[in-house]
Amino acid sequence: MPGFTTTIVHSDRRSGIEHGSLHKPIHTSVAYGYEDVQDLADVFQGRSSAYSYGRQVNPTVTALETKINAMERGVATVCFGTGMAAIGMVLFALLRKGNHFVSSSFLFGNTNSLFQTFGLHGIDVTFVDATSAAAVAEAIRPDTRLVFVETIANPRTQVADLEGIGELCRAKGLVYVVDNTMTSPYLFQPVQVGASLIVNSLTKYIGGHGTTLGGALTETGRFDWSVFDNIQDTYKKGDPAKWAITQVRKKGLRDFGPTLGPQAALHLGIGAETLALRQERQCANAQALVAYLAGHDKVARVYYPGLPEHPEHARATKLFRHPGALFSFELADGVDAFAFLNRLDVAIKSSNLGDNRTLAIPVAETIYYEMGPERRASMGIADSLIRISTGIEDIDDLLADFEQALAEE
Repeated sequence: MPGFTTTIVHSDRRSGIEHGSLHKPIHTSVAYGYEDVQDLADVFQGRSSAYSYGRQVNPTVTALETKINAMERGVATVCFGTGMAAIGMVLFALLRKGNHFVSSSFLFGNTNSLFQTFGLHGIDVTFVDATSAAAVAEAIRPDTRLVFVETIANPRTQVADLEGIGELCRAKGLVYVVDNTMTSPYLFQPVQVGASLIVNSLTKYIGGHGTTLGGALTETGRFDWSVFDNIQDTYKKGDPAKWAITQVRKKGLRDFGPTLGPQAALHLGIGAETLALRQERQCANAQALVAYLAGHDKVARVYYPGLPEHPEHARATKLFRHPGALFSFELADGVDAFAFLNRLDVAIKSSNLGDNRTLAIPVAETIYYEMGPERRASMGIADSLIRISTGIEDIDDLLADFEQALAEE
């Protein structure tokens, strides 16, 4: 089998592209015509995989889905306009009022907010410490249908017990959803731990350039959907491994409409080609910055799975190619976090992560502000916590930037 990057770089042309183009062209049409009306009927009735309407299918988006599917070693992938849409459509399409699911409590702030909203509509959630499969097991109820975890938590970098939870879900017959955004398919493929469905925010490392929003959901073929009682009879056709992803596409894209546009799909597909190259540099930069900060007298503590003292260091070393390109740290007492951040010049004060540029943000005052102090405290997020998403800059320039920002305090 070709390697990771070779597969992605040559993905488009392997499927046969119009006029010998090396990239799938941008298809802007939202409607598709057929000479024979029976062919049109076959598309709508699921007997043909041809194109029906742009809200749920598009040739340029299909090319991107093929790339993501190859990255994650899945059986099918569907793309959305954002990563949050991908997460939301899992719950919207596959769960019902009265269902319960278990989620890691160490969760991206917007995902936490989304799950709370689903609770208002009768889909209950229990948040647990996902670094322990035992904690997940204790939260399972008769009405539990699904478990949701992130690979590495943002921003405190806790690493979920991905293997243990996978074994638990397999034994209990639960859908296992893994958000792979923080690691990406280059550093880790959740199919290895028995994930049923894999979420990726394409906006982050896969797209990589901070220019385009997108999300993806990949079906791994590891879950037996024939025993899942929330699949509608309409979608119980053909291979059961694709029943759920078909229902997500129909309910999520056709009915709800968080569609990824073809222009965005092209940009994300091109960005995906250099994922491995970028992440090698980003992870190396993260490791070097962490080593510098961990030994600095103006830094109280650093959170990064690559540090031997990190609680899940051994787990991260076993599962991931590298421990990631994101870390966080707390400054020592008396050091003004805002003043420090304002002195940074190479590192940009910004949200987002997975960009080619190094990004820094004070967590409690921005992306986790709406959670409130009590919820932040339960997640271990101190008021002084700073999150860093390392880019691909020259490491000497990054080190010099952090050194001057700390020196002036």
